[in-house]
Amino acid sequence: MKNNKDMSKIQDMTFIRSLIIYGSQYGTTKRYAEELSRRTNIQVTTFKDVQEINNYDEIIYLGGLYAGGVLGMAKTLKKLNNISKKRIIIITVGLSDPTDETNINNIRNNIKKQLKKDIFERAKIFHLRGGIDYSKLNFAHKTMMKLLYNAVKNLPEEKKTAEDKAMIDTYNQKVDFLDFSSLDNIIDEIF
Repeated sequence: MKNNKDMSKIQDMTFIRSLIIYGSQYGTTKRYAEELSRRTNIQVTTFKDVQEINNYDEIIYLGGLYAGGVLGMAKTLKKLNNISKKRIIIITVGLSDPTDETNINNIRNNIKKQLKKDIFERAKIFHLRGGIDYSKLNFAHKTMMKLLYNAVKNLPEEKKTAEDKAMIDTYNQKVDFLDFSSLDNIIDEIF
């Protein structure tokens, strides 16, 4: 039997309209979004298909990290009006360790540059670890990764960030760090 506080929380949730939106280039973010949807029973859609987001009280945006940006996030959240009563949760999915403080700060600074100040300040931000399969990258992404790899591989060890090291360690490989248990804290935030 749930206590009164838990029941009150559940009753309050029945009036909140939520939507999970994701931006995924190669599928890892999509897998996280679909699992989050399955666990929360919240509708999920890609940012390319989202029509109207202002009808929702809670927007949960998952986006893959590409060249410092969160895929589709700025374009999607720019559509928000009157955010004073909206809950916004942003979840990034990247190759680097999502617990590394330098990495987190870099991601947050890039998100801050992409969003209006009021949206950024309202958002709860989480970070998940994804994966990469170089054989599936398009030409532009392969070229970008090769240039990046060549730029950082010869840096002195003390100058390499966690993101640099992760990219060097996984270059030209297939790696999958997907971990659905890392959604637990996000689910706790939603409910």
